[in-house]
Amino acid sequence: MSYSLPGLVMTDHELQVPLDHANPDGEQIKVFAREIAEPDGRDKPFLVFFQGGPGFEAFRPVGNPRGPGYLDRALQEFRVLALDQRGTGRSTPVDGTESADYLKHFRADSIVRDAELLREQLSVKRWSILGQSFGGFCAFAYLSLAPDSLREALVTGGTPPIGRPVDDVYSATWARMAERNRRYYARFPQDRARMLDIVARLDADVVRLPGLDRLTSRRFRTHGNKLGMSDGAEALHYILELPFGSPAFLHDASDELGIARNPIYAILHEACYADGTVTNWSAARTRPAEFDEHPEWFTGEHILPWLFDDYGALSTAREVAHELAMVEWPRLYDEDVLRANTVPIAAAIYTEDPYVERRFSEETAALVPGMHAWVTSEYDHNGLRADGERILSRLIDLVRGRA
Repeated sequence: MSYSLPGLVMTDHELQVPLDHANPDGEQIKVFAREIAEPDGRDKPFLVFFQGGPGFEAFRPVGNPRGPGYLDRALQEFRVLALDQRGTGRSTPVDGTESADYLKHFRADSIVRDAELLREQLSVKRWSILGQSFGGFCAFAYLSLAPDSLREALVTGGTPPIGRPVDDVYSATWARMAERNRRYYARFPQDRARMLDIVARLDADVVRLPGLDRLTSRRFRTHGNKLGMSDGAEALHYILELPFGSPAFLHDASDELGIARNPIYAILHEACYADGTVTNWSAARTRPAEFDEHPEWFTGEHILPWLFDDYGALSTAREVAHELAMVEWPRLYDEDVLRANTVPIAAAIYTEDPYVERRFSEETAALVPGMHAWVTSEYDHNGLRADGERILSRLIDLVRGRA
C-alpha cells in the first residue's frame, strides 16, 4: 500500500518470517518496513535504516517540515527503508509474557536475517544500510552474515565491541556515567541538594506514579540515561526543578527508559552485547561502589534486576529475564569475515559516548579493512538526531572516498 505526506511517498511492506531462522517451517511472525521516497525518487537505490535500542521501532517520518533531520539528505541519493525490527512497532509485538526460548530470537542476528528475506522479496541485489546505536550492532552483524548483500554500511554511535567480555563493556559505561554525574553537578550545583531531598522523600514515603507503580529512588535515578544526549543535562535539570509530587513531576518521572512501551529494551539489553558469552547481570555485577556512596548520582543504560520489580509493566518478564541472563549466547560477529571485509564502511565514533565506548569502537575499526572511522568530540550519543544532515553527509563522503 502506498500513500503520501507533503513531498513524500510512502509504501508499506509486510512479510512473514520464521521466529527461528534455523527452523524456516516453524512458527512465523510479521515484520514491517516503511519505504520512504520523494515522488521522483521511487527508483533510487535503497538505504535500510536500523533503529537504536534494542526494542525500538524505526522513526516515523513527517513531511512538513520534513523529519527526522537526516531524511532530507538521505533522500537526495536513496529511498529509505525504515525497518520495524522484529518485536517492535507494526511488526509482531513482544509484551513481556513470552518464554525465554521465544525471546532468544530477537537479537541482531535474527533482525539481519529478516532484512535478508525482505531484500529477496523486493528483488534487490544489494543495498546500503544505516545503523544508529544498536542499529550499528545490526550493521556489523549484517557485515558478518551477508556482506555480499551490501553496497555500503554507515554507522552512527554504534560500532560494537567485538570479542570483548560483556563486563568490560559495562565497566566502561559505569565509568563514563560517573564522569557525567560529576559534570552535571558542576554545571547545576544546586541540584545536588535537590536530588538528595528527592531520594530521601522517595525512600521515606510511598509515592505513586500515574500508572500506580511506586516511584522508588533507584527508579528515579535511571533518569541519568538522559546524560548521554546533547540536551540531556538540561532535560534532567528541568525535571528536578518541578515541585515534588506534582502531576508534572510524576508524569515526567514515569518511564525514562521507555520500558513500559518497549519491553525488549530491558529484557534483551545485555544480550545485545553478548558475543558468545553469558551476561549474568553484568551491569549489576560491575556497578561501582561510588554509586552507593553518592545516592544523588544517576544511572544510565544499565538494566539491573530490580527493574523487573519496580516496573509493573515488566513484572511478567521477571523470571524470563533471569533465565536469559544465564543463557550462553552464540556469537553475533564473525571476526574472520570482518577481517576479510570488502564492503565500504563509514562510522561516526563519539569520543565521550557513555553508551558505546570509544576505545572498543576503535578496536573494531582497526579490525575491519575498508572502514573509515570519523572519531569526533562534537556530538553525544544522539548525534544523528541532533545534527543528522551534517553527520550523514560526512559519512557518505567518507564511504565514497570524497573526504
